[in-house]
Amino acid sequence: MNRPTTDVLDARGRPLHDLRISVIDRCNFRCTYCMPEDQYALDHVFLGKDQRLRFEEIERIARAFVALGVRKLRLTGGEPLLRRDLHELVRQLARIPGVEDIALTTNGVLLPKVAARLREAGLRRLTVSLDSLDPDTFRRLSGGRGEVAEVLDGIGAAEAAGFGQIKLNCVVLRGVNDHQVTALAERFRGTPHVVRFIEYMDVGTLNRWHKDAVVPSAELLARLHARWPLRALEANYRGEVAQRYAWADGAGEIGFISSVSQPFCGDCSRARLSADGRLYTCLFARLGYDLRGPLRGGASDEELTGLIGARWGQRSDRYSELRAQLRAAGNGEKVEMYTIGG
Repeated sequence: MNRPTTDVLDARGRPLHDLRISVIDRCNFRCTYCMPEDQYALDHVFLGKDQRLRFEEIERIARAFVALGVRKLRLTGGEPLLRRDLHELVRQLARIPGVEDIALTTNGVLLPKVAARLREAGLRRLTVSLDSLDPDTFRRLSGGRGEVAEVLDGIGAAEAAGFGQIKLNCVVLRGVNDHQVTALAERFRGTPHVVRFIEYMDVGTLNRWHKDAVVPSAELLARLHARWPLRALEANYRGEVAQRYAWADGAGEIGFISSVSQPFCGDCSRARLSADGRLYTCLFARLGYDLRGPLRGGASDEELTGLIGARWGQRSDRYSELRAQLRAAGNGEKVEMYTIGG
């Protein structure tokens, strides 16, 4: 399958460069901002093996996306490391001509068992969720399912496997962990790793989102700059989600993801594939577009590419820019984050 001479564009002129692939809908945490246990049906039936895309099916769909301009792939969940033999999928995806980058987002606790195999298979970048260094706060945010010591062990295992720079994502909630951001920044100053502070978002319908719980990135930036001066950095590429800053004393880099206070819909080039093979064109989408059906129904590579390209061409999503109006209108039903990753 040949790469196009021009990128496919959506209805707002945005190219398709990134594909986030959810490999499983299960998770071993119950984070309050994603899959809070008290709001999550205890009898929920997760996808069965036959309902999830097989690795060879994910590879075929990924090839179709690459033919339309995708250069970066990210594996997500749920918790992607719960998917058995994930390194084999990484190996398959790394062989696709045109793929420039394969990354993975994880809560980190299973990394000691698999980090070396993932690295050897071709995974080059890792993002680990780390919302607090305080054990009690971490336990609260993970729904009582996680221990911060396990995540730190996972980061250590990843370092030993050769992952030199790891991104560490911290979702900040006012009155919960916002008073701990300085400690988290200090812990990783002087290392190659990049802590990224993320504004609490109204993803899905379960997390009881309220704007009062959002800590604007500008507030955190001012707080950290007062402690250790920062200087702004240029984006690595158009559509990069994080605003980058370097410590003025040379102690490394941090980032801020500000979907609520500073929406970046205008440059969004990301598509999302759920574990059951549905294409979502926005993190805040309500409905997905079925690709598993045509795939298992015998669609050719060219037909898959055509279906995806047509769907992307119709895309006009800009939820973060319209959040206030949509919520005021009662338009609150959205796909849950654990279904399609962050």
